[in-house]
Amino acid sequence: MRLESPWWLLLLIIFPLIGWVKYRWFGGQPSLMFSSVQLLRGITALSKPKSGFVLGVLRWVALVLFVVAMARPQWGEGVEKIKASGIDIAVAFDLSGSMLAEDFQLKGERVNRATVAKEVLKGFVEDRPADRIGLVAFAGRAYIAAPLTLDHDFLMANLNRLEAGSASIEDGTAIGSAISAGLNRLRDLDSESRIIILMTDGQNNSGTVNPLTAAEAAELLGVKVYTIGVGTIGMAPMPYTDVFNRKRYRNVEVNIDEDTLKKIADLTGGKYFRADSSRKLRQIYNDIDKLEKTEIEVERYFNYDELFHYFILAGLAFLLLELILANSVWLKLP
Repeated sequence: MRLESPWWLLLLIIFPLIGWVKYRWFGGQPSLMFSSVQLLRGITALSKPKSGFVLGVLRWVALVLFVVAMARPQWGEGVEKIKASGIDIAVAFDLSGSMLAEDFQLKGERVNRATVAKEVLKGFVEDRPADRIGLVAFAGRAYIAAPLTLDHDFLMANLNRLEAGSASIEDGTAIGSAISAGLNRLRDLDSESRIIILMTDGQNNSGTVNPLTAAEAAELLGVKVYTIGVGTIGMAPMPYTDVFNRKRYRNVEVNIDEDTLKKIADLTGGKYFRADSSRKLRQIYNDIDKLEKTEIEVERYFNYDELFHYFILAGLAFLLLELILANSVWLKLP
């Protein structure tokens, strides 16, 4: 068990001090003066000597339970030892319409490039639980789809929401803008290594930043850029809907600017890869995983359950018991 706010426990020292001071300075003064105690003997006989002590104990136990509740006790299922690398990774994901070309196979079915890229990226993220990973989506412009985070469930949820060829973002391929957006997230971070993984299937034809200019900025900041050209060599089947609302295909030329992607990787100390199949793309991420990993062992706590409400309920039960006893068994006369 752990306490989220243990400083509240200081009240367990402060409250007794207040009680002692109150008793020391005010406890010895009688409330009323009588010339004789003969008249009170009958009344005091009705009160049990131990009643005040027991009621006081009940009240103090309730107070202790309330203080512990404020310290927010939590119970975790365990401690996990993991291999960590301390690396910050920004993944730039191409959402241009050409990513809908169905030139990949996944589990025996023909699927588009974006679907395969998502599935492979999920496996990469799962294998790096201790790295902060962020997501930059780009087509005609670039935007942050998920900030760098260790909350990989949050990252996955945002990745699943991405749609290639969506009408909500202008079509195109802004490679330079995507690198710049990733750099803006990485530039002020003090980590063991900072990298950008850029996946695209086209040429830079949008945005206001030249890709090589962005690469030079990455070099100055010490950020490596790994570039991945996604798509088969030659022609690729692009789906479309005909006038009868039937899914059809037409072949489109695969036009990846490999020269620029190679230059970006070379300038920044990264590496260029060409992924023309699902297997190859998965292997590329495995290669990057091996290139960017520093083995250190860390402990990670997980699955904490809040316990404060149990202490509150127990404290209320003790107060209720005190109230019942004070107004029944040990009722005091005014």
